Amino acid sequence: MARDKPGGAPRAVGRATARSRAPLFAALDLGTNNCRMLMAAPDHDGGLRVVDGFSRIVRLGEGLAHTGRLSETAMARAYQALVACAQRLEARAPVAIGCVATQACRAAANGETFLNRIRADLGLDFKIISPEEEASLSVLGCASLLEPEADVALIVDIGGGSTELSWVRPKEVLDAGLDPPILAWGSSPLGVVTLAEEESEPERDRNAWFEALVTRLAASIETVGGAAHLREAFVAGRAHVIGTSGTVTSLAGVHLGLPKYQRARVDGYWFDVRECRATIARLLAQSLDERAGNPCIGKDRADLVVFGGAILDAVLHVWPAPRIRVADRGLREGVLMRLMAQHGKSVVSSE
Repeated sequence: MARDKPGGAPRAVGRATARSRAPLFAALDLGTNNCRMLMAAPDHDGGLRVVDGFSRIVRLGEGLAHTGRLSETAMARAYQALVACAQRLEARAPVAIGCVATQACRAAANGETFLNRIRADLGLDFKIISPEEEASLSVLGCASLLEPEADVALIVDIGGGSTELSWVRPKEVLDAGLDPPILAWGSSPLGVVTLAEEESEPERDRNAWFEALVTRLAASIETVGGAAHLREAFVAGRAHVIGTSGTVTSLAGVHLGLPKYQRARVDGYWFDVRECRATIARLLAQSLDERAGNPCIGKDRADLVVFGGAILDAVLHVWPAPRIRVADRGLREGVLMRLMAQHGKSVVSSE
């Protein structure tokens, strides 16, 4: 395999004719819970045309909060997912690849060692990004879903090991190109994997347990980001919320009653908060097997979705909004947009 630039991620050689017609770019996101990849080409309207995608729950951060290290079994799951990504990359031959790792590799004592092994074995050159850069890329990837007439918008990214909150002025972001200005941002160590390891759903009185959990999480979230001066806009209805995470997209898919997950139905959907909370309550009342049987959740997310719902509910207690804009986009799209810009391909939207 050849490299796009010294120290960069690998790319396969060949396929020059196909590449000259529609150059492909790839972004990989290795998180605490998921390993995701997206391949896309710039389209004629200044957006992204998705060509291939991959997502697998690997729970790389499993046990990390207790040991401070990535476990052997978790690394093995992530490694196998990245092997599958490498095979797809070799088949598609993108001109450039951006690989980012987030909270699990940031926090783990052996995170860099694991990524060095991935680089040596698979040629995938991962960069551990800061929470601030993660937030900026998520804002960039979600920018086209912002409502320009809103005074303020909050982008919520509920991950496996942390939750990122970013407050922006939509008009400023939409006018800023690839470097969106952020009014405030913060990262909370609340994630679906870490929370599921700390808490257990009770057999009885689940509603009372859930309400107490949301109250406790809201108290923690209230101090994140130092954005109290922006709360009045939310209370007055001059702000809106975008949710970019597996939690929010899964809840939307369940609410819509999809026979299988469909990105086209979910991405950009305006989710009424009352209906969102009703969906969480319905899942709370179900067994793990019942949740796993839902095609928009599956067995790998069955024990996590209620905890993700609790984090989302807590955010909405602190930052009220009547609706949530669901985003099946974010970090990877932000990586792709900047990568394309570096190669002279103008992209103004992740649609």
